[in-house]
Amino acid sequence: MMSSVELKLTVRDLTHADLPACGWAGSALHLTNVERQLERARRGEVDYLAVCARADVPIAKCGIDYWVTDGVGTLWQLAVHPALQSCGIGTVLVSAAEGRIKKRGLRHAELSVEENNPRARVLYERLGYRAFDRRPDAWDEQTLDGTLRRHETMCTVMRKELP
Repeated sequence: MMSSVELKLTVRDLTHADLPACGWAGSALHLTNVERQLERARRGEVDYLAVCARADVPIAKCGIDYWVTDGVGTLWQLAVHPALQSCGIGTVLVSAAEGRIKKRGLRHAELSVEENNPRARVLYERLGYRAFDRRPDAWDEQTLDGTLRRHETMCTVMRKELP
C-alpha cells in the first residue's frame, strides 16, 4: 500500500532564529558561515531563503549572491533536509530564488554543482540550467569529531537565462 503526504510550503527569508533548527544542513562551522551570510543579507548583498512546512521550520535553504558575477544571481549553499529530498522541495526553492533574482532586474541565474552529485545536476538540468564551465572549489568542513579538514572538489558551473 502506497501512501502520500501533502506538504504546504512557504518560502521566506532565513533568519538568525532559524539557525538552531538547521542542523540537518551542516556542521556548526557551516551554520556559522550561514550566520555571516545573514549579515550580508541585511546589507542587501545576498538573499538567503528558507522553505518551510506548516510548523514554519526550515526544511530547505539557499543563498543568492549578487556580488559574484556582474548581472547574475549566483545560487549557493542549496540544501534540502535529507529525509525530504526528491519530494519537489528543491524545485520550489530554486524557483523562489529565480523569482528573487528577477525581482532585482537580473536576467541570469548561475550555480555550481559538484561533479560527484549527479542527482543535483539532473534536477538543475530539468529546471533549465546548462553547463558552461568547470572549476575547482574548496572549503573547510567540520568532521563529526569536530576537527576541520579541507574539502576539494571539481564543480560544473551552470547558468539559466530567466524570462
